[in-house]
Amino acid sequence: MAGSNVLKFGAHLKELRLHLCQKSTHSKGVRDFIEKFYVPLKKNNPRFPILIRECSGVQPKIYARYEHGKETSVSLADMNDNQVFQTLEKLSTK
Repeated sequence: MAGSNVLKFGAHLKELRLHLCQKSTHSKGVRDFIEKFYVPLKKNNPRFPILIRECSGVQPKIYARYEHGKETSVSLADMNDNQVFQTLEKLSTK
């Protein structure tokens, strides 16, 4: 199950940003992900910046910033919390 082994981020990953809407059904999985996984992720990565940006009507997305300013984004629309975790897991190993 996703999250049973909470991630420890490597030095190549510099920042994560989650963009979501507070109310839309498209962002429900992201809201559930934050509720379920944010605290364990921060405990495992206490100095790592995980930014959460809420904006009405925005499409849910995750942005990962890596070394040398490289950035990747992935849509999280209509994903459940475990799918969001799996997406984060893939981005953290790039």
